[in-house]
Amino acid sequence: MAERETSIRRGIEALLTLASDEAAAEGGLGVTRVARMLGREKTQVSRTLATLAEYGLVDRDPDTRAYRLGWRLYAMAQVAGSRHLLDSARPLLSDLVARFGEGAHLSVLQGGEVVTVLSEQSPHAVRAVNWIGRNTPAYCTSAGKALLLDRTPDELAALFDGRAFVASAPATPRDVAELARAIGEARDRGYAIADEEMDAGLTAAAAPVRDGPGRIVAAINVSGPSFRMRPRLADVGAAVAAAAAELSARLGQAAAGGASGGMPRSSGASPSSRVRRSTNSSSSSRTASSSGGGS
Repeated sequence: MAERETSIRRGIEALLTLASDEAAAEGGLGVTRVARMLGREKTQVSRTLATLAEYGLVDRDPDTRAYRLGWRLYAMAQVAGSRHLLDSARPLLSDLVARFGEGAHLSVLQGGEVVTVLSEQSPHAVRAVNWIGRNTPAYCTSAGKALLLDRTPDELAALFDGRAFVASAPATPRDVAELARAIGEARDRGYAIADEEMDAGLTAAAAPVRDGPGRIVAAINVSGPSFRMRPRLADVGAAVAAAAAELSARLGQAAAGGASGGMPRSSGASPSSRVRRSTNSSSSSRTASSSGGGS
């Protein structure tokens, strides 16, 4: 029994280490680094991480061999995470799907990657895959750009330092400078787009969700086949921005103990770095979305 309790403790310590700011900033930590941070033997930590990986609680990058928090933890967030965020987002995602017939998603940022935590699927046979709990690169997804909307070029450079921008689709950004330009355009437009940047034939629009103090805590997006999305991308983008603003307002009201309020302002961010609310008030009460695979 004592050995089992010790094993559980080691597992929890490893998970907390991989949840640290240091791990998020570097996109994961190697076994040696985790062992050093915990003050434990490398072989012992290696066995612990391998067991956690078997259950999907941690993932190991096949190239860098670094460990990071796994997809199952984010799937579990639907039950034990920010319940108010997820519960408030669900009807907005459903309304987006009903309005546009495309998948709608809610995502969060983990280091330089986006993790989908809630998804409502398109009724179409041809649709974007459901990747709840899976990681996608922030640099080539609409949700990633929305989640990074308040970052300066220097902050983006630091976040993606040493990471290659893999050209997985025709329009994948080539470097941080190109990503920073796209994020600047998203600020001016009021929503971010990704048109065949992660997957060929996939187009998406996203906008950030802010908490009471104005920090970006999630992103909402709608994604679907390019041939259906492109002709109405402006309409989808405006609806996504309105949905994100609605969800942000709900989070702000909850933080204020139910007091009414509008779109929260981002503390410390310039006015140009805040996604503008859509002037279409009818759509603001109907829609919301986030990042899914390739969105």
